Amino acid sequence: MNNEDLKTRTRKFSLSIIRFYSDLPKTTEAQVMGKQALRSATSVGAHYREGQRAKSNADFIHKMESALQELEETSYWLELLCNLI
Repeated sequence: MNNEDLKTRTRKFSLSIIRFYSDLPKTTEAQVMGKQALRSATSVGAHYREGQRAKSNADFIHKMESALQELEETSYWLELLCNLI
């Protein structure tokens, strides 16, 4: 896997969550959890791209850890949504 591959995959992931969010029921619960998933999912690629411009190895590691945290948060919201809808 190279940098461009992960850049493409994180963009596709964000776009798939955006489409998922737009298809959610318009209930308050689904919209609130959907927005949380939308925010965390789209942050994954942003953190990855920031990491590509890291000033040091420590900065790079920090950005990648942030991306992983956002993935975990997205997973949580998606689990809740799957049980809701």
